[in-house]
Amino acid sequence: MSADQHIIFDKVNLSYYTFNQGVNSIKDLFVSKKISKIFEKKRILEDINLSIPKGQTVGLLGRNGSGKSTFLKAVAGMLIPSTGQITVNGKVAPILAIGAGVEMELSGYENIKLTGSLMGFSKKDLEEKGNEIASFSELTDDELKKPLKTYSTGMLSRLSFSIAVANNPEILIVDEVLAVGDEGFQKKCMGRIDEIKSSGSTILFVSHNVSDVKRICDRTICLDHGAVIFDGDVDKGIEIYQSLFRV
Repeated sequence: MSADQHIIFDKVNLSYYTFNQGVNSIKDLFVSKKISKIFEKKRILEDINLSIPKGQTVGLLGRNGSGKSTFLKAVAGMLIPSTGQITVNGKVAPILAIGAGVEMELSGYENIKLTGSLMGFSKKDLEEKGNEIASFSELTDDELKKPLKTYSTGMLSRLSFSIAVANNPEILIVDEVLAVGDEGFQKKCMGRIDEIKSSGSTILFVSHNVSDVKRICDRTICLDHGAVIFDGDVDKGIEIYQSLFRV
């Protein structure tokens, strides 16, 4: 793979198996005579072929249920394609669902230390970066001493974002998590994303706020029912995305 390509999707299909309606217990599984009655195969991503070069900021657009989050989880290594191959050349910092990647029973401070250790911070770096993370999150000392299970979604979003961008990641994934923050913190996060972009990192950005997509993205990929229906110019991609709601 060329080193200037951070992400490559090669004929990727990804499907889930779900329980059919009416299968509600172990007994139902045994009395069902055909496996097709028990499980339903649902294709989420369909025949995706694309590459994303190093340093590009890509806006991923599509209606709810179009496959955007599945696409991002596949890049992050959380999901494996049913067929085809995904190649990722670089360390990924994913900011996905609220609360993903943190331990809800631990405090904010403990999560900062745990994540920092997993990111390879030295004891000295951990102290310095820990202070930066706490400061960026704007959470109080008292809040950071409490377990995350007591946090609001906004507080979780603040901490998750602050931890993920403590270093300049090679590949940053942002999936709509900024929507739960207040306006001031959203602007602060967008400023940090601008800094990461300027450093040469690759960014995959999901947002229903097309103004943000237009401002920071170099390219848009539009998904519908798991398939890529557009890949290219930002303004054209936004136009196609908005047209989906007029059908």
